[in-house]
Amino acid sequence: MHRFFVKPEQLGDGRVRIQGEDVHHIRQVLRMRPGEEILVSCGDDWEYTCRVLSLEEKEVLAEILDAQKPGKELPSRLYLFQCLPKGDKMEWIIQKAVELGVYRIVPVASRRCIVRLEGKKAEARRIRWNAVAASAAKQSKRMILPEVSGILTFQEALKAAGQLDVRLIPYERAEKMAETRKLLSEIHPGQSVGILIGPEGGFEEEEVNMAEQAGFCPITLGKRILRTETAGLAALSVLMYLLEQD
Repeated sequence: MHRFFVKPEQLGDGRVRIQGEDVHHIRQVLRMRPGEEILVSCGDDWEYTCRVLSLEEKEVLAEILDAQKPGKELPSRLYLFQCLPKGDKMEWIIQKAVELGVYRIVPVASRRCIVRLEGKKAEARRIRWNAVAASAAKQSKRMILPEVSGILTFQEALKAAGQLDVRLIPYERAEKMAETRKLLSEIHPGQSVGILIGPEGGFEEEEVNMAEQAGFCPITLGKRILRTETAGLAALSVLMYLLEQD
């Protein structure tokens, strides 16, 4: 069944009212008809199985058949601080990160980033990135819509990560795999985790030092050098495996 996200106020009296762009998708793309069933989530632990009642131009009305808590979200909130990559790599990173269970994605402009986005271009890109995240969330049956924030400077990103319980920075010069295994194994369900990933050119030494001073722990992802679009997903995959519960 297809999944759609709504706001809590769109639920009530045993029914759900789907509005916005999803109406066009349901009517014109999926060409659904009354009687077909869909899944609806409003960003919490509840998942609603619904039957379409009517399809109007600006609203789709459905009745709630069942409500359950499937427990599809990870028990920890994972934050990916991704330095801006070249081309359209960011969209691919966002799509896969959402599939892997990320809670929030924070684009970061570090010193070696080639891409520079400001003003209207940055806002347009943020809107596009959130659309990619929403599509991936629906496809992977997420219970929430992971948000892609506005672009932060490196210093702003360090400050934003200060509230998190665990902060990690995969770094090509980090050594001792055993220490990384130990550090990751000590992450407990319920803790918030931030992962800071560098751009194509990597971090400058001073940036790594700044991150360590801000509480980030350097880790290694192995003896091979990973591309920026691979490193974050590799880290998320490991954390997903360690945190996933039966």
